[in-house]
Amino acid sequence: MATYVIGDLQGCYDELQVLLRQIDYQPEQDHLWFVGDIVNRGPKSLECLRFVKTLQEQGRAEMVLGNHDFHLLAAYSGLKRFQSKSDTLDPIFEASDAAELMDWLRKQPLMVSHPVYEAVMVHAGIPPQWTIPEAMQLAKEVETHLQSSDWQTFVTEHLFGSEPDEWNDGLSGWERIRYIVNAFARMRYCDAAGKLELKLKSKPGKQETDFQPWFVFPNRKNKTHEIFFGHWSTLGEVDAYQVHSTDTGCLWGGKLTAYCLESKQRHTFQCDQQCKPKEKKTKKTEK
Repeated sequence: MATYVIGDLQGCYDELQVLLRQIDYQPEQDHLWFVGDIVNRGPKSLECLRFVKTLQEQGRAEMVLGNHDFHLLAAYSGLKRFQSKSDTLDPIFEASDAAELMDWLRKQPLMVSHPVYEAVMVHAGIPPQWTIPEAMQLAKEVETHLQSSDWQTFVTEHLFGSEPDEWNDGLSGWERIRYIVNAFARMRYCDAAGKLELKLKSKPGKQETDFQPWFVFPNRKNKTHEIFFGHWSTLGEVDAYQVHSTDTGCLWGGKLTAYCLESKQRHTFQCDQQCKPKEKKTKKTEK
C-alpha cells in the first residue's frame, strides 16, 4: 500500500493518467492525495473533477481545496468579476451533473492529516504562527461555512479579497475567515509573524522585500509534521524544512508530480506543454 501526493492538476487529466500508469498505481490498495487546484486553465477540468470525486467517494483519495477550486465554486454561484478569459470551466457548468459536482466540491476540506504518519496536506501553506492542531481547527471554521445551506452567499460576497493580511487571535467575522482562506489557498510569501504578501509569485531570491517563503522561518510552529503543498509552480522541487512542494508546473509545460509518503520518492511526468489549452480564435482571425 502506498500514499501518493499528486500536484496541482488544473484540468490536466490525460497527464494524470500517464503518471498513474508510470507509478503502477493500484487502486485497490494505493491511496491518492490531491493538493487542490483540480480544475481550470487545462483542457479537461470536468474529467479531473469527476475522477477525483469518484475516488474520494470510494475511500481511495483525499483532496484539499485550492484557489482555483474556490474560484470554480464562486463562478458557478454567479460571481463574474474574477472570471478570466483563460478559464476552462464552461464544460463543468454545462455538465448534467454540475450541481452534484459542486455540492461534493464545497464539502472538501482545506487540510488533511494522515492517519499513520505525522504528515498533513494543504494547498498553499500554513502560516508560521499556527501549530498543526490550531491549523486543523481554523480550517474547520471555513469548512463550516462552505457546508452550510447559505454557502453560495459566502463564496460570492465574503470570500475574496486580500485583507486583512495580518493574523491575530482576535480577528472575527468574515475578516477572520478571509485570512484563513488566503493562508491555506493563496499564500507563498509572508513574514515571521504571518503577514501575507499575496502579490509575489516568482521563485525565491528574486523578491526585493523582507518577505520570505512561508516555510523557511526558524520560529515556525508547525515543523512537527511534514507538510505537503502545491500552488507555487515557479518554486520547483523542495524537500526541506519539513515541507514538500508538489506543483511542478504541469500546466505550463513542466512536470506533474506524485510524491510517495512511504518511500519518500518523487515520481514525475514531463508534460511538454501537452495540457495547455488551445488558444481561442478571436473575431479578427475567424473566417
